[in-house]
Order: sequence, then structure tokens, then C-alpha cells
Amino acid sequence: MARRKRKFTVFSLSFLDVMSCGFGAVILIFLIIDHSIEVESQELNRDLLSEVNLLEEDITDGRKDLVRVRNTISDVDLQMVEAQGRATRITEELDNFEALIKDLQRDGFTERADIESIKAEILSLEEEVKKLRLAAEEDSGSSARSFIGEGNRQYLTGLNLGGRNIVILLDVSSSMLADKLVNIIRLRNMNEDIQRRADKWSRALNIVDWLTAQLPVSSKYQVITFNTEAKPALPGTAGRWLEVADQVQLEKVSIELHKLTPSGGTSLANAFHALENLSPAPDNIFLITDGLPTQGVKPPRGNTISGRERQKLYRQAVKLLPRNVPVNIILAPMEGDPLAASEFWQLAQVSRGSFMSPSRDWP
Repeated sequence: MARRKRKFTVFSLSFLDVMSCGFGAVILIFLIIDHSIEVESQELNRDLLSEVNLLEEDITDGRKDLVRVRNTISDVDLQMVEAQGRATRITEELDNFEALIKDLQRDGFTERADIESIKAEILSLEEEVKKLRLAAEEDSGSSARSFIGEGNRQYLTGLNLGGRNIVILLDVSSSMLADKLVNIIRLRNMNEDIQRRADKWSRALNIVDWLTAQLPVSSKYQVITFNTEAKPALPGTAGRWLEVADQVQLEKVSIELHKLTPSGGTSLANAFHALENLSPAPDNIFLITDGLPTQGVKPPRGNTISGRERQKLYRQAVKLLPRNVPVNIILAPMEGDPLAASEFWQLAQVSRGSFMSPSRDWP
């Protein structure tokens, strides 16, 4: 009995050992499986995060593309609106033209006859333009019209008569009536017809006629008269250049000048201000006057003015002249203004123009 008990005990211990080893193996296997699941989960999470980031980038790019598409749609809508507006205007113009054609047809006009008439007129105008251009090229620098002085004499003046845009400034103040103050006062109280026939004023008008007769045919000109105000000799041409080749218009300018009666004071500032209205600016200026100005832009306060004050007004006015443009002065001096000759001579020298004080029988 004692032996059996001992054997049983040995057998029991062996079974426990076996059970312990099996349980440990199970735990080991569980641990291995759990670790592999954790590693696999981490890898799966990384892949999912990467996919999420890619999707977020795609969403961002998609939003940007959506903004661009919306902007493109807005531009297309705007272009469509503009195109519709143009189409509407074109349709309206077509309707107007069709209505005009119907009106012309009602009035008895025929399309072919009108077209041929317009073509003939265009050809005629083109021929006239060609002739004028040829005449300008052949006669460049020659007279636009004739002017014959006393005795049919030709004078060498030294005046530069060239230029594309030439201005003639003519003093029409009361001092242009005579050389002496007493004669000016006497003539101012006479009839206007007598004033217009005064020797000094007649010489001034002849000078303008002579100058315009010497202008290049291809150039443009403007004649501006000035006393206390400045205005073009030919009404309705303020701020415009006139064609020298248009002899009819040139004659009209001369006719208008002969209608004037010298009066008032002298403002060179207003005369030079008038040059600012011409476009393009003049490239040659002729100034026909008899002395320094008696006022600036505004009338003087008193009734008398000294020689030094007139000199000051003149120097202020000269600052208004366009730069680098020659100024040619034709001075018909009057008594009591000794500073005029030297001041105008200096202006001619500085501007590279010319200065002359003509004799009584010129031109």
C-alpha cells in the first residue's frame, strides 16, 4: 500500500508539470499574436493617415480649381454681356442705315448713281490734294500770294520766314495810329475811317500782307491781333491753324484786318497767353508792335505808367513765350519809349530770331 501511494504521487507531479508547460505555451502564443496585431494596426493606421492626407490635398486643389472655374465663368459672362451690347448697337446701326437708305430711295436717289457721284467727288478731291502737294514741293519757300510794294521793290530783310506753324502777332492798340503822342491823341478824336487810313497803321497792315505773301505754301499760320485782349484776326478760328495754300482764306484775313481800328492799351502777356491755345505749338513767331506794354494780364490801377514799369511788365510777359521758338520783332518805334528797342533786340538775340525797325516806305 505504501508503494502505490508513492507512485501515484510521482504521477501527479508529472501531470502538473505538463499542464504548467502547456499553459505557458498558450500564453506565449497569445503574446505573439497580440504583438503582431498591434504592429499590423500601426501599419494600417499609417496607411490610412497617408490616404487621408492625399485626400485633403486633393480637396484643396479641387477648391482652387473651383475658384478658377468660377472666375472663368464670370469672365465669360462679362464677355457675353459685352458681345450682346455690341450686337445690339450693330443691330441699331443697321436699322438706322436701312431707314436712311429707304429715306434716300423715297427722295428719288438711286444707289448706283449716288455711289458713282461720291466716287467722282473723291477722285476730284484726291487730284486736288495731289496738285497742292506738288505745288508745295515745287514752290516750298515761295510766296503763297503776291505782294507788290511801292516801286515793285524787293527787300532783303534777314527775317526767317520758314516754319511749319507760324504766328503773326499784330499790335492793334491806339499807339499804332502814329509815332508821336500828340498825333495819337489827335487821331483818336477823329472819325474811324480816318484812323484806319493813318500812315503808321497802314504800314503795319502792309507788313502783315507782305509777311503772309512770303510764307511757305506747305506751312500753316495764324494771325492774332492784340491790345488789352488777344483774338484771331479771322473770327471763328481761335486755337486753329490755317492753311497758307488756302489763298481765299488768306485774303479774308487781310480783309478783316483792314476793318479794324486801333484802340486801347497794350498787353503782351495776353498776346503770349493766346499762343498756348494753339496745338501744336508755333515754331516761328512774328511780333509787329511799336513799344513796351502798358499793362499786364489785368488793367493798371492808375492812368499813367512809367518806362520802368513798362519794362517790368514786358519782362514778365516774355516768360510766357514758348521755349526754343525764334521771335522776329518788327518795331515801329514811338517817342517816349527809349527802352523798347534794346529789350526787343535782346529777345530776338536770345530766341535766335531777328529784329528790324523798318523805314517808312517798307514794305
